[in-house]
Amino acid sequence: MQSKEIDKLIKIIAKLPALGTRSARRIVLHLLKKKETTFPALISALQEVADNIKECPICGNYDTQEVCSICSDASRDAELVCVVQDVADLWAMERVGLYKGQYHVLGGILSALDGITPDDLNIDGLFKRLQKGVIKEVILALPATIDGQITAHYLLSRLKEMPVKVTTLAQGIPMGAELDYMDDGTIQLALSARKEI
Repeated sequence: MQSKEIDKLIKIIAKLPALGTRSARRIVLHLLKKKETTFPALISALQEVADNIKECPICGNYDTQEVCSICSDASRDAELVCVVQDVADLWAMERVGLYKGQYHVLGGILSALDGITPDDLNIDGLFKRLQKGVIKEVILALPATIDGQITAHYLLSRLKEMPVKVTTLAQGIPMGAELDYMDDGTIQLALSARKEI
């Protein structure tokens, strides 16, 4: 039986994505075993983020400056914008290091089941950016799920009114995968999106 303070900490950590009560308990135990070094560093880092991180008003990324370092980087291609579901997707694209354009974070995807409508997403912000006439290509980098595809279709229907090229990330069989382990939808998608070599 742990104290109510420890129990409270476990419950807070368990609410984080991909963590349950058991994982949260292990994290808390690790923190407690090295509390002299881990707690002060963790508290300091959390406070620093809470005090200094802002949401970029242009793309929706998180940064310490008002306009994020990506949007304020003059060397990035301002004619190219990659639309992503959330900041985690933006960070994943940046981790690869190949994309040199701008981003636009929707803050989610359309979902009838969850009651998420276009008004709940940062779609108007995207179209305000497009109306300035600088962006020439929009890359839809949304999840290959039903809701992701519904969101892409919705955006595509609205983007047809704009003088921009619309592309999407290639989808299909990942590198190193075996056909026997792929689901039918992935194989079908890969087959229909085949290209000449």
